[in-house]
Amino acid sequence: MIKVKKEGILLYKTSFEFENEGVLNPAVIREGDNVYLFYRAVQQGNRSSIGYCKLDGPLTVVERWDKPLISSEFEYESQGVEDARIVKIDDLYYLTYTGYDGTNARGALATSKDLKQFKKQGLIVPPITYAEFVFLAETAGKVNENYYRNYKFYYQEVDPEKKIMLWDKNVIFFPRRIKGKLVFLHRIRPGIQIVSIDNLSDLTKEFWENYFINLQDHIVMDPVFPHELSYIGSGCPPIETEHGWLLIYHGVKETKKGLVYSACAALLDLNNPSIELSRLPNVFFSPEYDWELKGEVNNVVFPTGTAIFGNTLFIYYGAADTCIACASVSLPELLAELLIYKNKNE
Repeated sequence: MIKVKKEGILLYKTSFEFENEGVLNPAVIREGDNVYLFYRAVQQGNRSSIGYCKLDGPLTVVERWDKPLISSEFEYESQGVEDARIVKIDDLYYLTYTGYDGTNARGALATSKDLKQFKKQGLIVPPITYAEFVFLAETAGKVNENYYRNYKFYYQEVDPEKKIMLWDKNVIFFPRRIKGKLVFLHRIRPGIQIVSIDNLSDLTKEFWENYFINLQDHIVMDPVFPHELSYIGSGCPPIETEHGWLLIYHGVKETKKGLVYSACAALLDLNNPSIELSRLPNVFFSPEYDWELKGEVNNVVFPTGTAIFGNTLFIYYGAADTCIACASVSLPELLAELLIYKNKNE
């Protein structure tokens, strides 16, 4: 059994206008002895921006800005800049986030060389409607029918003329090129999919149309176990280990008390991360304390970033969509547990 230590709450909301409703779901990256958090800050009215915080070591806050680092500028993010993740590829930081325009929530990218100034690159997910997605995916013929069960979610609005785009969130780059290509995970419910490209300019509408005609080839993981049966989503940027890419992701199940979000773990192949090598059959960690059980959204642990110090993996997560917390685990123990299930699947 893996021993997970809940380190407790790192950040609460403050009285500053941009984060007076809540803080959650931070992008995380370690540089030297410091850990940088680019967290979702929510102001009253449910509009989000990205706040900035620096830690000394894994847990000690030494700097926190009193204004947002990244705010809404464009129409696709007019109602919120949400749920960032970050990696460094070569000499450039890639910060992905969800842009929300009041109707659509879609993955976007900003880049930086210094973690202070970010240049927005725009949306990098499919520029198609949900109806177009269904048509293309059905053409493929082999896709899990749960990909089509979102009709009520997309068309619950009374305005039939409203253009509802395909929601594509949880965009996360791998922290290096793989076989010379940029690779990222993304999430169209209920599973996790993968994209491999030479350059960002490859992400044209024609690219995505061909991608969805062959959607089955791009699905990395679909829900399997009870704790993730509703849907899953890529959580933290993949961690390169000798045994494969360690992926900490979130799983969601429906209960009588509503949806429950838990942290889960899997291993992906180093050279071909579209191949799942192992997955924990049980929850990695789940809501158990009051600050995880009760908040803006109850029963949520939502992992979005990690930092390694020695043999300890620190996992930063949003708790009940209200505050930011951290859990820690022995990295060798977690990998050993995953390898048990890899052997069973071979």
